[in-house]
Amino acid sequence: MSNPSGSLTGNGLKLGVLLMATPLLLWLILLVLLPHLDLLMVSLRERISYGKYEFSFANYIEFFTEPLYWNTYVRTATMSILATALTLVIGFPVSYYIAKVMRGRAKNVLFLLCLIPFWVSELVRTFGWMILLRESGVISHFLQWSGLVDGPVELLYNDVTIMVGLVYTSMLFMVVPLVSVLDSLDDSLIEAGYDLGGNAFTVTRDIVIPHAMPGIASGCIVVFMLTLGNYLTPTLLGGKSSLWFTEQIYTQFITRFNWESGSAFGFLLLVLSSLIVWLGLKLSRQTLSDTVG
Repeated sequence: MSNPSGSLTGNGLKLGVLLMATPLLLWLILLVLLPHLDLLMVSLRERISYGKYEFSFANYIEFFTEPLYWNTYVRTATMSILATALTLVIGFPVSYYIAKVMRGRAKNVLFLLCLIPFWVSELVRTFGWMILLRESGVISHFLQWSGLVDGPVELLYNDVTIMVGLVYTSMLFMVVPLVSVLDSLDDSLIEAGYDLGGNAFTVTRDIVIPHAMPGIASGCIVVFMLTLGNYLTPTLLGGKSSLWFTEQIYTQFITRFNWESGSAFGFLLLVLSSLIVWLGLKLSRQTLSDTVG
């Protein structure tokens, strides 16, 4: 004989799970899935005349046959990967120092110092770099005052400046997951590594990095996605010659009012980011569940 109370409890639990999942499902469907499907559909049409369209791959053909678009696409991917690697190289020692070396209040203060720059918007932070690096900026004045240069020095509008800005704006998103995962590493494992004859290099390679790999993968994914889709920093720090792919998308949508080409470029950027993230997970032998767990 069935238990009515148990059945009611089970149904109530399922209803509760459904209600809790509804906002997430609506967010995914309305703000992620449907917009991307619409982006794909718009990219696969060609305007014949005013208000008349037909199915076509012309927008994708235009991308692959125009060297400017293709070269900018490859350049953006290459610099985004490089920026992610530099962010990891800089962020990993900082994260390790915060998680395993610092203790008590000093640890909290140091972590807070990493957060403070991100209390203001990316626009304000980027303008701060422009004030420092422009021809009439702080660094140029200091170099002239110290006698190292004879005249004003323009440090903006080059690839190095763009890379500095990208790494700076993304650093927090690498440090936070690394600190979280390194905090869970038992100090006794590190001590055992040294007791067994290991040095700093071997302990880091064989104990710390394998344990931190989920945090490394998570941080790299977030930093790469943010860098690849960044528009503000490359435009302001790199100027008109920055050649960032998001600028091409902006030009198609806003300047040329060519929504078909803009949609195609946006979908190609989505494909690129998904492909590189997938390759990164394969190379690191991680899964998406590992990076978010």
